[in-house]
Amino acid sequence: MSLYDKASIALIPSGTKASTLYSVLPANGDGDFTHTRGSTATRVNKDGLIESVATNVPRLDYPLTSGVVGDCPNLLLEPSRTNSILYSNGFDDSSWSKGGGGSASAPTVTANQGTSPDGSNNAYKIVFDLGGGTSSSDRSRLTQAVTGSSSTNYVFSFYAKAFSSSDVGKIVNFSVDNVSSEDANFTLTSEFQRFTFTGTSSGTNINQHIQLRGNLSTSDSVSMLLFGYQMEEGSYVTSYIPTTNSAITRSADVCNGSGTSADINSEEGVLFLEFSALDNDLSERRLSISNSTSGNVVRIGFTSVSNRILGVIYNGSNQAVLTTQSYTITDFHKVALKYKQNDFALWVDGTEVSTDTNGTTFAAGLLSELAFDNGAGGNLFFGKIKQALVFNEALSDSELATLTS
Repeated sequence: MSLYDKASIALIPSGTKASTLYSVLPANGDGDFTHTRGSTATRVNKDGLIESVATNVPRLDYPLTSGVVGDCPNLLLEPSRTNSILYSNGFDDSSWSKGGGGSASAPTVTANQGTSPDGSNNAYKIVFDLGGGTSSSDRSRLTQAVTGSSSTNYVFSFYAKAFSSSDVGKIVNFSVDNVSSEDANFTLTSEFQRFTFTGTSSGTNINQHIQLRGNLSTSDSVSMLLFGYQMEEGSYVTSYIPTTNSAITRSADVCNGSGTSADINSEEGVLFLEFSALDNDLSERRLSISNSTSGNVVRIGFTSVSNRILGVIYNGSNQAVLTTQSYTITDFHKVALKYKQNDFALWVDGTEVSTDTNGTTFAAGLLSELAFDNGAGGNLFFGKIKQALVFNEALSDSELATLTS
């Protein structure tokens, strides 16, 4: 018998509809999650293409590794973010200025010159020409000026590739006025890559430049394809948010409401996740089984301590607090939290990393919900999930080793 046959709730992301994320178990639908997101959002589909997903529909996002699409999707849960760029894929719009300096000419911008990461013929060809110039004053640049906030973290991202084989390996520069440490080169390849830059603002004029500069470029002329520009407040990049004519906000994903007291054993059991964080950003992110409060909860999550994985059993007071900092949380890990009176353990990737042999659990029938939060709707979990399981018994060490390996 497979260990999965012992699970009472099993989420292996595969089926969705508006407001619903389907679980494999229980078969009667009690394990299905309620999902809300007050806006559309994008994902990478099974063909490796960016596509829009309707309001409230959970996103099953397919991983891309060196251009190869993975066989199985992850559930993608992201915080609210705003793309502040006007015309994120309209580089011929007047919001994007085209400038030249010294002997360099302004770049030429032409629409619909190649297939973009969303599968459409809507990538823009950008041609920079220094006119033979070599000094730092020779600049051919594409710019958008955005008013931001001082002392704020920003992430800038876009998809770019060489227009032709002769442009492969050529270097282009990205810089931002009033943002610390953002003056960097990137190298064009034969495939689209998403280039990402982060920094902290020192002023409100956030003028962003994709450019050739005479003292940095290894070529007098460069032709590239450009798609999907994004400027968002935060410390890490999130999924693409298309804009036309105004800033657009993607709402946060909220996913909860799985299970009933019949599906969750309050006295003993195991909560298991295969998941990763979006970033090691030191924010509190939780997944829990609870009675829809934070006062009675079994939870796994990430914390304000770098790369910490936390397991907690709390029933009015902490009965077990189990942690490890031996893993990079932006990588996928298999984590199991076992709870039973005087028998608590945290397992990660086949290894028992922390235990506690003193504590109580909960009254029979108390726990009733699996949710991607702290039990009471706070500390929403943002990350990627391959599977989430609940077991109604405290599995043996050999079973936990097998489950998490």
